Order: sequence, then C-alpha cells, then structure tokens
Amino acid sequence: MSCTGITVKQTTLAVVSKSLGRTTFPIHRIYCIGRNYRDHSIEMGHDPDREPPFFFQKPADAAVDTSAANPTVTGRNCVIPYPSMTSSLHYEAELIVAIGKEAMCIEPHEALSHVFGYAVGADLTRRDLQNEAKKLGRPWDVAKGFDYSAPCGEIVPRHEVTLDPDTPITLCMNGELKQNSTIGKMIWSIPEIISTLSKYFKLKPGDLIFTGTPAGVSSVKTGDLIRIQCGNLPPCVFEMGEKESSSRQT
Repeated sequence: MSCTGITVKQTTLAVVSKSLGRTTFPIHRIYCIGRNYRDHSIEMGHDPDREPPFFFQKPADAAVDTSAANPTVTGRNCVIPYPSMTSSLHYEAELIVAIGKEAMCIEPHEALSHVFGYAVGADLTRRDLQNEAKKLGRPWDVAKGFDYSAPCGEIVPRHEVTLDPDTPITLCMNGELKQNSTIGKMIWSIPEIISTLSKYFKLKPGDLIFTGTPAGVSSVKTGDLIRIQCGNLPPCVFEMGEKESSSRQT
C-alpha cells in the first residue's frame, strides 16, 4: 500500500572497499548489546561476571553517516544535534558489525560468514533518562533510540579488514583520550553475539550490531569533538551541535 505524497528515505552508510569501490549499505535494523565489557559493567555499578547477554534496539534512521560531511573537502565535521529532554548525554564508543546474509539460529562457528563488514560508531545515550528507567524498571527507548543517536563511520567489508583480540578501540574528545581498550576484552565475542541474537530475531542483510563499549563513558557537551577509532577501520568523527529547533523539517 502506498500513500500519495509520503516518501520514506532509506537510511544508508557509506562502504569503502578496494574491490567494490565506494557504495552504500542500506540499514534494516540496529541491534545493541548491553554491558559487554567487564570494566564498563563495573563502572556502571553492575556485576562484572559473565551474565547472559541482553539486547536493545535503535531505529534504523538513528544512524548517521559521519563520513557524508566529507571534512577533507569541506573543512567541516559532521554535526550531531544535542538531543532534547536530557542534561546528561554520554558517548559510548563501539565496534559495529554489518550483517550481509539472512539466517536464524546461527552457530558460533558459522557466524562470521554472515558478516558483510565492520565499522566504528557511537551509542549516544541520555544517561539521566536511562538511570531513571532502570530505577522504575522501564524500557530504555527514550534513552537510547532518539534521533541521531547512532553516528557511524564508513563500513569496510570483512575480507578487507583484520581484527584480532589485541585490536584497540579508542575514543578521544577534544583530543583527549577518554576510552582505550581492545576488542578482545568483550565479555561476549562477535560470533557469540551473532549466534545469540539470531535465536531471537532473523538476522537480515542491512542489520547493524553494536557490540558494546569499554570503560570511560562520560558526558559530551555542545562544541565537543569526538573521534572514535578501532584498528585500521575509518574513524567516526563528529561534533556535538546545539539542540534542534522544534520547527525543523526534513
């Protein structure tokens, strides 16, 4: 069924590839795993032992392609509007898995064959609203799933990038190192995340999986410049802007 006059734009991320050239990755869904680094679990006041993984989602259009600003040409970084209804916005640096093949109930040893590629990004979080939701036993939607809450760098196909347990993941704010860890410190590995998630949902091409953040999360304010890196993946760079006007039209 179509509605005359209504157009829904497909959210995409840029793909940078030696074999494919420059193309785009259409986003189907965004999944996120919670508390997947022991040190982050501790800093958030939780038991660091290996508990069963849990997941939440962001809307597909929460993703922002930070490379689209093309700062090397324009001289300007991607600007992410500061969200409404919060006075405590936090950054969380994450490695992102882009799914390229549909399946359910994937075995861990088969999981990587379903991966199209990898990117880095941020799970921006209204921490004050998340803390309130935790106390009241409510969902995290308004804390995690708001507009522009998932800035992402360019995706690199799986066969063109090397990731191992010692691959560093870092976040710098205004040039100061804030998060510094390695992806081998994940509690649940990428194959385990994919396998577990696929028991609950049919994973499809276009799905993104945010794999958790290490310790060092903190607040970000208007004017702050964020740079996230993981190994040789293209960085995710953005500046935190002013709050949007309620009259914005897209």
